[in-house]
Amino acid sequence: MATGRPTTLREAAEIRTYKGQDRALRADRLGTAGLLLSVLAASAPLMVVAGVMPTTFGVMGVVGQPLLFVILGAVLALFSIGYAEMSRHVHNAGAFYAYIARGLGPTAGAAASLVALVAYSAMQVGVYGILGFEISGLFSTYLDVELAWWIPALLAVAATGALGWLKIDLNAKVLGVLLLIECALVVVFDAAALGKPGPEGLSLHAFNPETLGGAGLGTALCFCIAAFVGFEQSPVYAEETSKPHIVVSRVMFLAVGFVALFFALSAWALTVATGPGSVVKASAEAGPGLLFQLTEDRLGTGFTDTLHVLFVTGMFAAMLSFHNVVSRYAFAMGREGLLPAVFGRTSAGTGAPATGSLLQTVIATVVVLAFALTDGKPVGDPTAPVLHLFTWMGSVGALGVTLLMAAASFAVIAFFVRRGTAGAQVWRLIAAGAAGLALLAIAGYTVRDFGVLVGAGDGSALSWVLPGIIGAAVVIGLLYGTLLRSRRPEVHARIGLGNEAFRLDQAAGATPPA
Repeated sequence: MATGRPTTLREAAEIRTYKGQDRALRADRLGTAGLLLSVLAASAPLMVVAGVMPTTFGVMGVVGQPLLFVILGAVLALFSIGYAEMSRHVHNAGAFYAYIARGLGPTAGAAASLVALVAYSAMQVGVYGILGFEISGLFSTYLDVELAWWIPALLAVAATGALGWLKIDLNAKVLGVLLLIECALVVVFDAAALGKPGPEGLSLHAFNPETLGGAGLGTALCFCIAAFVGFEQSPVYAEETSKPHIVVSRVMFLAVGFVALFFALSAWALTVATGPGSVVKASAEAGPGLLFQLTEDRLGTGFTDTLHVLFVTGMFAAMLSFHNVVSRYAFAMGREGLLPAVFGRTSAGTGAPATGSLLQTVIATVVVLAFALTDGKPVGDPTAPVLHLFTWMGSVGALGVTLLMAAASFAVIAFFVRRGTAGAQVWRLIAAGAAGLALLAIAGYTVRDFGVLVGAGDGSALSWVLPGIIGAAVVIGLLYGTLLRSRRPEVHARIGLGNEAFRLDQAAGATPPA
């Protein structure tokens, strides 16, 4: 271990303590249960079963979606092995970008921070589209009122922003209650579907590897990996958990295992209810309404009406979960000087990253209004936000998160190699490398088939403009990191260090951002 005075700004930044309370998230707010419920809420079980699964069946034509969840669960479990070990050594609300900075260098961390901010913002904002669609449909069906989709969407933006200012333990309770009710209803449907199968009986055909063929496989991979998004958010809350070196890694593995099994079972139940040979056609015709048609037939109108309500609350839980993550990324970036310092401060009353929460609320408001103004659809036709806002933004976000996971896998390897402990971690590093290569392949398939993913025709500019958003974030982030290294080396040295960012040696002449 080095002795004497630090020789670099980054070394100095790693060995001193910053005491400012408004730049630290409140500790010991979350235990294992609270953190698990918070991250699982982002996966929005009912939204995935009612929205993502029928889209994957109907648009991509991949019958083997249940098998796909099992395969992706295995890949993400491999990813979690190295990621969880990294979480024992680095506690930072910046999670992905902090890990990448500590492994691949601060410049790469700057790029990852911008990608994370864009990707998670896109996924959160995209949910407002399908929320507006569902609430507009409920008003039309039950109240005979034509309500523009963007009205409930904007109200949800305001409600989410308000909760984002509150204590994370209160948010965890809200998310937890909604999540448990959602899961219970989906399990009831699964049991009903398996108890009353379609014309082909209790078939296991959807687990046949031959069902994974076809041109839509790449897009199906992206949609299905988006359903897992949430488990990797565990390290974002490390500073707010009790015993983060234990709780964070435990929650990651629990979340991956739960999501893989839960969604594989539910996707299989859908194929059984319609019949594997009919699920593609049924999904294409019914879209998000498929689940509700099937429950109406098996469980009655009362259950289906309840499901509609929980569909809305589940989406709200997902939005709140993503909102919490984005606000913490903004907080981490502000604390380290990647964003203005005002974003790196917490609320004195709640300890929440209030300014980061406000930033995400503003972003969501602007995007929803932009889609509302360019919609061009009649007020009573709310399909555009589902096809555009939800699909486009969700796909952009999923691509960004996939690339972040791949980069984090390689950063884990570099981190332990640089520390001289690779020998003791060799099997974890092999797992991280395998996961990184698999995730890069998934990202490649996604980019190749992006036109199918967003429903764009051949030659459509959307095929390259939308993934180009993530590409632009990478390039801009790298340029920004390079500029910081030459113009503001003291800020560059802080990237990825979290609270340690303010452990600067006076002899190095560095001071925390104002």
